Amino acid sequence: MPNAFAYIMLFGWPLVVVALFGALPLRKALIWSIVAGYLLLPSRMGVNLAMVPTIDKTLIPSVSAALMCWVMSGRQAVATALHHANHRAAGPTQFAVGRWVIGGLFLLLVATPFVTIMQNADPVIAGPRVIPGLRAYDSLSIVVGLVIVFIPFLLAQRFLATAEAHRLLLVILVIAALAYSLLVLFELRMSPQLHHWVYGFFPHSFAQHIRGGGFRPVVFLGHGLGVGIVLAMAALAACALWRQALRDRIAATPWIFAAGWLLLTLFLSRNLAATALVVLFAPVILLTTLRLQLVLAAVIAGSVLLFPMLRGAGWVPTEAIHSVAQAIDPERAASLQYRFDNEDALLDRANEKPLAGWGTWGRNRIFDPNTGRDMSVTDGLWVIVIGSFGWLGYIAQFGLMTLPIIMLAFRRRINLHPATTGLSLIAAIGLIDLIPNAGRTTIFLMVCGALAGYCTRSRATEGLGRDDRQKSSRMIAGAAVHSGSVMAPLRQPARHVRRPRGSMG
Repeated sequence: MPNAFAYIMLFGWPLVVVALFGALPLRKALIWSIVAGYLLLPSRMGVNLAMVPTIDKTLIPSVSAALMCWVMSGRQAVATALHHANHRAAGPTQFAVGRWVIGGLFLLLVATPFVTIMQNADPVIAGPRVIPGLRAYDSLSIVVGLVIVFIPFLLAQRFLATAEAHRLLLVILVIAALAYSLLVLFELRMSPQLHHWVYGFFPHSFAQHIRGGGFRPVVFLGHGLGVGIVLAMAALAACALWRQALRDRIAATPWIFAAGWLLLTLFLSRNLAATALVVLFAPVILLTTLRLQLVLAAVIAGSVLLFPMLRGAGWVPTEAIHSVAQAIDPERAASLQYRFDNEDALLDRANEKPLAGWGTWGRNRIFDPNTGRDMSVTDGLWVIVIGSFGWLGYIAQFGLMTLPIIMLAFRRRINLHPATTGLSLIAAIGLIDLIPNAGRTTIFLMVCGALAGYCTRSRATEGLGRDDRQKSSRMIAGAAVHSGSVMAPLRQPARHVRRPRGSMG
């Protein structure tokens, strides 16, 4: 049972968000609100109310940050309007295709539950177990829940859509992970106890976190695997910041030391898969061209988007993967084979209602027809989504997370920055993690949203140099001073903007 402090932290977090927005610029406050909320708030606890999604560490930081962004951005509305008006006069307004794709996917996201409800009015009966059919008002609850899940995506798309914002997101992720690494090292020595000591309960099975004669840290997350993917993302973020610092001709060495420390902490935390991802992708970020990084991220994103089709067609070499795992660790190989068998059964179940799925309340799971016992193990997010919402829901949810990377790779006339391409590869490893696990975190969605914002922003602004940004700032400042003649044009001498070296990778 959670203790009183757990509820104080959870319901007091909006005050923390208000303080962050009062003390920091909007973008910094937004990032810290989401990142710190995910890393520090208690996991696997919340309050369930009728017709309201679970009030937990996903909902409270996201909704609080959204409200504060709405309040703070309202104060800048006039300046922002003038800023966009200036760019509209300079050339083509927006990358219309990207905006239509992202907007269409989000519309599909909120429309799919209504189709799911219409196809699942009948109850699911398995022996003594009876799961009632879905009713019309269930669709509203499902839609609200999905929108809340994607709030970090929408906020990042709106406010973190520039290369400067991408660099800021990477910096905060690295700083937060460096601080978190101290708690990880503490639990390596003392066992995963912090969540129990601080919040009064352990969020998962303790036995699953005893590994190789030691412990897999959990800290304040729901599982040790979540710690691993956060450290992996931060290690790659430090590598990307090293490339960005070299390009900006500023001190780069601290970022390499940060990457090394985070990789060491990750290795000690007994997260084999996350460690392997860093070992594979860190050299790509450090040594290859920016265009190659983006293409690799797009290939991974496309493969993840098509994964259910590839898995169902038998094109994923599960037997070869099992053989490799057998050579490394027979116990883990047996667990892997059990997971593959469950995925096959769940895919067969999903194919009975391929368009919009079986809905919520566990209707997508497999039950013993005589005893009603639940025989399913649903680990990967892809199999959960396609079983619950069918191909419509899968394309909507995974499309929002993958297509921004793919669209960026197809844009040839675009200035690439190490921070942006590094962010694409960080999103790619997050997508890879969604194949065996269901850890779609608010941090990961914020990364995807930042990329979505970048690929849908104005063509006239995507390659702005420093002189253009200074001119825009002077325009906004001048408008504020001469508020009586807002529409009067501000004449500035034309300047040649030198294209940054290496902008195409």
